[in-house]
Amino acid sequence: MKTANRLLYLDWMRGLAAVIMLQGHVFHSFTRSDLRTGGPYVFSQFVGGMPPAIFLFLTGVTLSFLMDSQARKGYTFWKRWSGSLRRAGYLVAVAFAFRIQLWLFTRMFSDTNSPWQEMLKVDILNCMGLGIALLAIMALFTTAERVRYCAIVGCAIALVSPLITQLGPSIPVPLLRDYFVPNSAYFSFFPWAAFIAFGMSFGSLIRIVSEEQISRGMQWVALAGIALAFGVSAISVFEPALYPKSDFWVDGPALIFIKLGVLLLLAAFSYVWLLQASAQRWSWVRQLGTTSLLVYWVHIELVYGHWLGWMKMNLDVGQTVVVAAAITAAMVGLSWTRTSWPQLRPALAAFFARPTPQRVSGD
Repeated sequence: MKTANRLLYLDWMRGLAAVIMLQGHVFHSFTRSDLRTGGPYVFSQFVGGMPPAIFLFLTGVTLSFLMDSQARKGYTFWKRWSGSLRRAGYLVAVAFAFRIQLWLFTRMFSDTNSPWQEMLKVDILNCMGLGIALLAIMALFTTAERVRYCAIVGCAIALVSPLITQLGPSIPVPLLRDYFVPNSAYFSFFPWAAFIAFGMSFGSLIRIVSEEQISRGMQWVALAGIALAFGVSAISVFEPALYPKSDFWVDGPALIFIKLGVLLLLAAFSYVWLLQASAQRWSWVRQLGTTSLLVYWVHIELVYGHWLGWMKMNLDVGQTVVVAAAITAAMVGLSWTRTSWPQLRPALAAFFARPTPQRVSGD
């Protein structure tokens, strides 16, 4: 199941998140207003709530891989910690570059007067950067210890989120509130970073399980996902009694644990899918997963930018489905070009370097 040290089923899982994200954003941007109470749109947005959790979870997985790899090479804690901080800094830099590009394009190519504060919006990339920076301290522990400690940290982040909401008004700096206090308009540390911690726990578990044990382990992962998702759903009606005030969709711990159960099921399903489909065969879903950051950046500009402005909130369900399929295909093409560019570049250079045939004129 490994090629060039990549766990392919995790790429496939990330690609599945990209597919769900693409359709969700296309429906959100292009569906007519009068169709937004109907089943297809509601279903699209309900399912579309999973990709952020998947991306954050897999960010935690890759962070745990980095820590484990550095530990195996004999790196000190300070080197492992600084390596995680560098990754966090990279994501924060990308997050601001992304927001600046969106703001500049909006100012240059549309009539919308976008305020400069849009560049400071706390998006999922900001959450990833902050989450990695704060959870980099987990490099202090061994891989086996991180399985337990990161799971505890994830639970703690989820469980205290409603309390952080209550503290929100007392935080005087608005930007600080955006980064930490649960809010439906932002990807704040609470509760979203819980998925990074859970991903670190899961990724550490993968590292200490042998290849012979992984198949049986995925069966237990699937069972744990089912038990968690359905069990928490059944008892979630009692959650408000645990907190003075809690919003299930914004800071509710039950929603975090239900999504975690779904994530575990998706991880097990992705493993089985790749096992049956043959890891050597090209997969367009897995292809999207290998360049998910590029896909995220480009499709946001394409879907929410000025390029397809005449379609916004102007399509019926059938037309929206066609546009979603077309944009998904375009993103697959972009992703394939990106990963194939090292092989394509010499061929293109040779093609354009060919001498132009000279015409021989007769007497």
